[in-house]
Amino acid sequence: MKKTKNIYAGAPVRLDVYLAASGENFSRSYARRLAEEGLALVNGARRKPSFMLTHGDEVELALPGSGLAQEGFEKLVLFEDDALLAVQKPAGVAVHPNPGGWETNPRAALLGEPTLVSMLYTARPKTAEAGLERLGVVHRLDRDTSGLMLIAKTPEAQQSLKDGFRERLMRKVYLGAVAGIPPKTGVIDAPIGRASGFKKIKVWEYGRDALTEYALKEKGRGCALLEIYPKTGRTNQIRIHLAHIGHPIMGDKLYGGPDAPRMLLHSFSLAFAHPYTGRRMTLRAPLQPDFKAAWKEVSRK
Repeated sequence: MKKTKNIYAGAPVRLDVYLAASGENFSRSYARRLAEEGLALVNGARRKPSFMLTHGDEVELALPGSGLAQEGFEKLVLFEDDALLAVQKPAGVAVHPNPGGWETNPRAALLGEPTLVSMLYTARPKTAEAGLERLGVVHRLDRDTSGLMLIAKTPEAQQSLKDGFRERLMRKVYLGAVAGIPPKTGVIDAPIGRASGFKKIKVWEYGRDALTEYALKEKGRGCALLEIYPKTGRTNQIRIHLAHIGHPIMGDKLYGGPDAPRMLLHSFSLAFAHPYTGRRMTLRAPLQPDFKAAWKEVSRK
């Protein structure tokens, strides 16, 4: 974490305005968050963004790091070439911060809790400086979903991968443990949307089309492990569809899943055309010990 101290000399000015004009190329929203996070102190004390600096005040600024070592990110890398990175996102780690300022000012990703984007910013500075939209992120996983994610390293690769997801050319396979034991195979064709008056997304007759297929992989005691094939890419699609047919994902508190040590949903593989060569390739993220241990526990109850 880089720290600096400066003595303010000038007419009274708001703290966030001073930070935004400090020469570090801060946006106003980023400067405001620095103050709110306690990373910009005035005379050793935490102050609101609206605090008025006066002549002689000492401003101490601590520029945040990702909170996660570069070596930690390297352990997540499954594949890398000139076009893309494939990483294994752990369960419990968000892909990116909720505040949107990081999209225009990547340094803002380092504020708050560590995310996959903050790790990427620290471990791959060249990617962060390449001017890529959203630092190369082309799709996302829910915080509590683990597994394979692709990150583009060039604008050309990013456009190719985004087109692949949008045009449904990516063959996606997930592994998920569900409550109950569904039929051996199934197709769930039900529109998804956010109905007026409801906070969460759900199956709704006026929603967007959504299609999910699955196959039974393993049975437990009152639960099952499925291979899941989402054909569309709606937000929370797998979780919503499986809950809709009465088999919610284990550990999914939002959609009524039974208790589990973690949410048992994992992005297992992606098959797609390489952005540069067009060659068909399949990348996989093997199940990690936390998923295996959780499945072992819930399947034997």
